Amino acid sequence: MSLRVLNGFKFSSLKTPVHRLDPRAKFLLVIGIIVPSLLFTNIYLLAGLLIVQVPLLMVGRVTRRWVQSLRAGVFLSALIFVVNFFTGPLVNAVALTLRFLLLMTTFSFFFMTTSPDDLGLAIDKVGFIRWLSRRWLGYPNALSFTFTTAVRLVPTMAVDAQTVVDAQRSRGLELDKGNLLKRVRNYIPILIPLLLIAIRRSLELAEALEARGFPGKEGRTSLFELRFKPVDYLLLGISLAGIFLSLWVFFHYRVPTI
Repeated sequence: MSLRVLNGFKFSSLKTPVHRLDPRAKFLLVIGIIVPSLLFTNIYLLAGLLIVQVPLLMVGRVTRRWVQSLRAGVFLSALIFVVNFFTGPLVNAVALTLRFLLLMTTFSFFFMTTSPDDLGLAIDKVGFIRWLSRRWLGYPNALSFTFTTAVRLVPTMAVDAQTVVDAQRSRGLELDKGNLLKRVRNYIPILIPLLLIAIRRSLELAEALEARGFPGKEGRTSLFELRFKPVDYLLLGISLAGIFLSLWVFFHYRVPTI
């Protein structure tokens, strides 16, 4: 699978109505889409949930990168379809493939339109997460910082990996030739430099945090404050209604696959 699939999870700083939505409302929207997609295998429902997100992607002006990530994920989609085709009915294989594309699109939409800084602020607002962070790590902002750092790290490592791949190919390394075992061996010159880059980056991050006195004081404040707008409340209500409706239908009715 191409490394371009990770571009579908990289935040792009744009001034669109979707980017300006509160990250808490967008996260609940993601939950509202994930819950029915995991509870049901109805093809029409999964296709509808996938199509509903297309206007949001267009308004957020990230449609092109989303399409590129789907193209890069064709191999996994085909693998899911083939495995389920030989182990079950055709309808089930189609439904599970649609579920994979739907989940990929949902997370891609969230991370492409949500700033890691805003996401960290949103996590700091959750009292339960702050309690867990204080209990396990000793200070309340560690968990949110760890999560946002991981979100930033994935696309950064993807760029580093692509740089290493291009450098090794310029030196004559052929990644796509030979049998499966040979192709696996060809990736060893990619993994070793990438591992060294990751270790060096982690050491630099640790030194930077220590120089800035991380984790800081208990009662720290933020320059920006998240505030719900009317459209965020509307999105919140729609998401909660979708979650409760999905759970009610799941426990009271049997929804066919097609």
